[in-house]
Amino acid sequence: MDNIQLFENKKIRTAWNEDKQEWYFAVVDVIAVLTESPHPQNYWRVMKSRLKSEGNESITNCNALKMTAADGKKRMTDVADTEQLLRIIQSIPSPKAEPFKMWLAQVGKERIDETIDPELTIDRALETYLKKGYSREWINQRLQAIQVRKELTDEWRVRGVRQGVEYAILTDEITRAWSGMSTGEYKSFKGLKKENLRDNMSTLELVLNMLAEATTTEISRQKEPSTFSENKEVARSGGAVAGRARQDIEAQTGVPVITEKTAVDFTQLIESVTDGVSPKKEDDKK
Repeated sequence: MDNIQLFENKKIRTAWNEDKQEWYFAVVDVIAVLTESPHPQNYWRVMKSRLKSEGNESITNCNALKMTAADGKKRMTDVADTEQLLRIIQSIPSPKAEPFKMWLAQVGKERIDETIDPELTIDRALETYLKKGYSREWINQRLQAIQVRKELTDEWRVRGVRQGVEYAILTDEITRAWSGMSTGEYKSFKGLKKENLRDNMSTLELVLNMLAEATTTEISRQKEPSTFSENKEVARSGGAVAGRARQDIEAQTGVPVITEKTAVDFTQLIESVTDGVSPKKEDDKK
């Protein structure tokens, strides 16, 4: 999927990879914005050669995709995922790149601090959700959901489930059993890409997902599955409990529990956080 993102009113070509759930950015477009070089292709060619000679694996692993050029034709263009792009930005000596470098340094410090004191992770999550405009009631549910999820993954680890693909398969089984959709289908239904599905659930969706995962954990503790196939069956059973609860709620209310609404609908912000304008300030302007 070929898309255009804007940064300081300048176009940056992007592509979304559905299989990898990853955004890719045209490197020359980012360089053009940050350096204001009249020849970003030449700038990138020299820079890429230098970084490769330094043994930079991020550059070595950069891919090329066909993207729409200024003349409307599709041409092979070097692209970078988010991690690769941030590494490239670190090597750009430009005043416009400095805010990104400062941000990366700050994030790095925060991660080190959180390693020393894990409680800081919870504090940061709470602060982030508040800044995004979520209600405190929703945030309390979300933080509880994180704990429920951790208890489930801890249980999977005890049962020999491998982190990564197997976790994803079992999560799909749970989600499908209670919502009628796989995790990917659920995200597509809400129009999500890289965003976290749970961050875009209503309170009721979140509670039912918690019920599904908590029930799966409890069934697993009682049945002690020893094979991946048995873990899948437990996941379906746990999800089915929440699925029946969803059906009962819908029968009583006459309204579907699963909603297309996302965080944009659940939060109270009018302007993007990056604009630094709160709803109150916007009202004052009017």
